[in-house]
Amino acid sequence: MTTRGFLLASVPLLAFWSAGTAFAQTATQAATVTAPPAAPKTWASAITFGAQVDAGITGNFDRPSDGLNYGRLFDDKANTVLLNNLQLTATRPIDSSSSNYDLGFTLQGTYGSDARYTHYLGEFNNLTHDRNQFSILQADLLLHAPVLTKGGVDFKLGQFATPIGYETIDPSTNPFYSHSYNFNFGPFQHTGLQAVVHLNPTVDLWGQVDTGLSTTFDGGDNNAEPAGLFGIGLNNIAGGKLTVLALMHLGPEDAVNAIGSAANRDMRYEGDVVATYKATDKLTFVAEGQWQHDDSIGADSYGLAGYISYALTPTLTANFRGEVYRDNAGFFVAAFPGNLDAARALNGLPNTSFGAGRQTYSEWTWGVSYKPVIPHVALLAFRPEIRWDKSFSGGHPFNGLSDNGSFTLAGDVILGF
Repeated sequence: MTTRGFLLASVPLLAFWSAGTAFAQTATQAATVTAPPAAPKTWASAITFGAQVDAGITGNFDRPSDGLNYGRLFDDKANTVLLNNLQLTATRPIDSSSSNYDLGFTLQGTYGSDARYTHYLGEFNNLTHDRNQFSILQADLLLHAPVLTKGGVDFKLGQFATPIGYETIDPSTNPFYSHSYNFNFGPFQHTGLQAVVHLNPTVDLWGQVDTGLSTTFDGGDNNAEPAGLFGIGLNNIAGGKLTVLALMHLGPEDAVNAIGSAANRDMRYEGDVVATYKATDKLTFVAEGQWQHDDSIGADSYGLAGYISYALTPTLTANFRGEVYRDNAGFFVAAFPGNLDAARALNGLPNTSFGAGRQTYSEWTWGVSYKPVIPHVALLAFRPEIRWDKSFSGGHPFNGLSDNGSFTLAGDVILGF
């Protein structure tokens, strides 16, 4: 649909090394025996395995008649406890700073209610009709190659989370349980080949060829044309405090099943810029701007979101998010009541999803993230939040298309090993 997706809990297998130093001294001389060189680390010793579970609830005190928190995806069910995901990961990351070739991989699958929205077309779409489903999140090969520039090139081949946007599919890397409109209605995953050229310590150049948004090949692609991504990343600006990632994804994304052969020529453009400024060790500001355009009906969306995070203690962080999102044709923002609606909509098949027409949405979210340190537990996080959504357009998109605004109180627990 730089780099979108959890920081996964893992237990590394480390190679041990030993060194000894002998020291003898006489009245006339001293002799020192230096430590032997460290034993080389094997390729397999860098493989890690992790498990993570995330569960939460969103309390909607208006008790919407359709049971939905409109404009939300992973937390779309009102007043319902959700097993959002039970995630298993095996990965061998690459060293992007290495002067040698380095090969790695990521294999990641998830089970839970989030998987309704993280399917690749043609993979496990109809395995079950239940709310909790199974999907592959990532299955890719990684390669760092010391070519072209001093910093080399990083390649990713297979299925992977989008690099677009600030928020990710992985809940452990996000400040809130709920997601922004930018995240919910932007790209999620790709199947293809990605390359990041480390031009110098400041500039990275991005390029990608893929099958589209959350698609695979043949029966898993909703049209017959490829898509791609390009952009630039800026690092180590303002004394290392500022980073910027600007990316554009483009290609036909509509389904042949929905609009016919025009799906192979009508383009969709998705541009996103994220600027992160770490003002102090405790205070971080993030700004994200997003634009989308779809040729099929001339639809545009414009999103602007800002984040502030302040570390109150080593384990407790206060967070704020404010966002305005314009959907000028009622094309991007929608609700998906049925468990298979999202995948069917992506494939242009009949479904029960619905929208609220042209709207300018806003949301304001306050919360904390508490991550106590527990022995033998890689991650334990609690994320309570208060959120207020409102339409600036005078429409009534919330609570069964009856209210102009929506107030929710939510929270989740993340446990990782």
